[in-house]
Amino acid sequence: MAARVQRMSQSMLKTLRDDPADAETLSHKLLVRAAYVRRTAAGIWAWLPIGKQVLENVTRIVREEMDAIGGQEVLLPALLPKEPYEVTGRYTEYGEQLFRLRDRKGGEYLLGPTHEEIFTQVVQDQCSSYKDLPVRVYQIQTKYRDEARPRSGILRGREFTMKDSYSFDATDEALAESYALHRAAYQRIFERLGLDYRIVSAVSGAMGGSASEEFLAPAAAGEDTFVDCPACDYAANTEAVTLPVQPVDGSAHAAVQELDTPDTPTIESLAAFLDVPPSATLKNLLVKVDGEITAVAVPGDREVDLGKLAEHLAPAVVELVTAEDFTDRPDLVRGYVGPQGGMAGKAFRYLADPRIAPGTAWITGANKPGVHARDVVCGRDFEVDRYLDVVVVEPGDPCPNCGAGIELGRAIEIGHIFQLGRKYTDAFNFDVLGQNGKPVRVTMGSYGVGVTRAVAALAEQTADGQGLCWPREVAPADVHVVAAGKAAQTELALETAEQLGAAGVRVLVDDRAGVSPGVKFTDAELIGVPTILIVGRGAKDGLVELKDRRTGEREELPVAEAVARLAEAV
Repeated sequence: MAARVQRMSQSMLKTLRDDPADAETLSHKLLVRAAYVRRTAAGIWAWLPIGKQVLENVTRIVREEMDAIGGQEVLLPALLPKEPYEVTGRYTEYGEQLFRLRDRKGGEYLLGPTHEEIFTQVVQDQCSSYKDLPVRVYQIQTKYRDEARPRSGILRGREFTMKDSYSFDATDEALAESYALHRAAYQRIFERLGLDYRIVSAVSGAMGGSASEEFLAPAAAGEDTFVDCPACDYAANTEAVTLPVQPVDGSAHAAVQELDTPDTPTIESLAAFLDVPPSATLKNLLVKVDGEITAVAVPGDREVDLGKLAEHLAPAVVELVTAEDFTDRPDLVRGYVGPQGGMAGKAFRYLADPRIAPGTAWITGANKPGVHARDVVCGRDFEVDRYLDVVVVEPGDPCPNCGAGIELGRAIEIGHIFQLGRKYTDAFNFDVLGQNGKPVRVTMGSYGVGVTRAVAALAEQTADGQGLCWPREVAPADVHVVAAGKAAQTELALETAEQLGAAGVRVLVDDRAGVSPGVKFTDAELIGVPTILIVGRGAKDGLVELKDRRTGEREELPVAEAVARLAEAV
């Protein structure tokens, strides 16, 4: 079947020589310079013709793999009533990220950030028996989130394209099967896209559910940090890293001893005053969890990862305490808080990192100004209400799986899959008639692919010093034909482009008059089509030059041979 031939002389394709002033990431710079996207407003992007083609190619691959596992495609509205989100509590949980609006009659709506509630209602309307299940349904649609700081071009926008799919099953075993099917489909999607990716354990957070994995594309521009163990197959988002609690024998420790430590409200000042390493001290960070004062304990040489803490406690709102919070709490001595003496569990809820294991002894605040306490033993002098791995993960930390030193990397989240369970079906009382004639509560999975993010991730991973370098299945064309400039060369370039198109090869041909060969070659490298066909000096002898955009390898061939080779390759 004949393929499209795009002539640059007739295309809306104006490249830029310089990087945008506000661009920080490679994908942002190159996608704008190469005329794939243009900024409309902060976090809002217009897709230009060749950009739309790349976006559609990614969408096509996603759609084909979703259809292959029995997915049924629908399209739900982006403008949604608030009531379903109030039922699940997410109308409040999303906070300022949610775009809220009213119609002319005062009705309250939102722009959909994700569609679990609406999909649940739609499937509930269509399915009443276990015989109607499983259902695997998906859409590829624009989502909206009011990012506080949209940045990095299309990587973090306020409007973006996402594939979200949902499975509905009658049993947990069937849910596990749906989850496995989606997981395998995602692997095929990202392999077809040509992405380097990692599957890592993740935290479910406000989404809920029992199991969660992220698909991450390693890239310097990534906003996610992930853990990779070189000694085993362990990989996880840093927010999901959890060390086991390993109690030790603390019976040999002396009784608690109070120490005068004037002017030592910080770990650094305390460690210097007592001439001990910070790791011997106990850091008690006070936060408010849904307004309730809570202490979070970590070793003094470590920092609390507030994002990780928020994920573990979601949907609760986590805030740092302020000076005002101490005004009516004389029992809380700022800079000298400790968990002993009945403080933990009474004066505040006490959360601790697994490193604060039963039997470990610490130097910590004595709940008196200018006083600390030594040999404060966990399990003897204080109890932990809940263990959470909340320290900022550092290279060399022990792998939770094998104990070897871990490595850290930056990555872009391109997919996320969840075993949601019954959070949403419970909210809407979604039952089907079971095999025994009794109601059965449906269980769900949720599976997302960031389509626009995948485009940005590919740009980040495959670009080089000259520009973009797309995999063939994603590129806006298979071949970029460049006419060096003379009329005869342009004529042969157009003839060759038509032959390639007739052979089913997608072609972008640079037939622009009055543009120097140097500019044309620079644009070809910038735009990043995988094969460049140059019609230059050899045109008079019927020869053209093929250049592999990725490797830079060149070869001169007769036109007919070049056309045949490219048609076979495509």
